[in-house]
Amino acid sequence: MGIIESFQYHFIISGRVQSVGYRYSSRNYAQNIDLVGWVKNRADGKVEVVAEGNKITLEKLLTWLKQGPRFADVSNVEVTHYPATGEFKKFSIR
Repeated sequence: MGIIESFQYHFIISGRVQSVGYRYSSRNYAQNIDLVGWVKNRADGKVEVVAEGNKITLEKLLTWLKQGPRFADVSNVEVTHYPATGEFKKFSIR
């Protein structure tokens, strides 16, 4: 069996994504699918996520981020792909 390659995805989520539990829900979802990284609110009203894991799992996170938690209204998700750095041990809120 081959080694599963890891990647880092950097997401910028726009819309009604602050004050709706987006960070907490994102962290919980990412932890449940064994991703590591972080999520934080930005001063411009967007949410930023950096996650590392295998491509299939990161794509699952992308699908979830496009929907978000119940009261969110996501208008856009920008995604940038990078090689994994291995710097994260868990998924946290910043």
